[in-house]
Amino acid sequence: MEIAIFGAGCFWGVEASFHRLQGVIDTRVGYCGGKLENPSYKEVCRGNTGHAEVVKVIFDPELISYHTLLEHFWEIHDPTTRNRQGPDVGSQYRSVIFFQNEQQQKIALQSRLEQNQSGRYSSPIVTEITSTQPFYDAEEYHQRYLEKNGRISCHL
Repeated sequence: MEIAIFGAGCFWGVEASFHRLQGVIDTRVGYCGGKLENPSYKEVCRGNTGHAEVVKVIFDPELISYHTLLEHFWEIHDPTTRNRQGPDVGSQYRSVIFFQNEQQQKIALQSRLEQNQSGRYSSPIVTEITSTQPFYDAEEYHQRYLEKNGRISCHL
């Protein structure tokens, strides 16, 4: 099993989207990229901890590649808006990839370059690509939130 961590706006819809992919074994929503240890949802929502709402994707690389996960990541959000996805505004909703090793870094950088050159977007991609940082699980009520509440998706 391998791990990928992505931030693409509100983690509820991002998690639901990745969780449905064949080859994804599990997903966890949480916080990554900030300066406060073990932050709460309320603290992250204030926008001053530096954390992004993210999804940790545990996947079987024999069933789904990291590259395929990246392709899905680009499809489910607008990587050209800084600190915003749909109605959600703030640095906690930024577009970010936390790579786990040099191979993931190389693939992510190449993928972003290809997306920028694809002509798909009218503005440059602002997605951050950074080394993994401590991941903190979000509170249990956030895990599989849409599924628990009988919803299929949110604004994604």
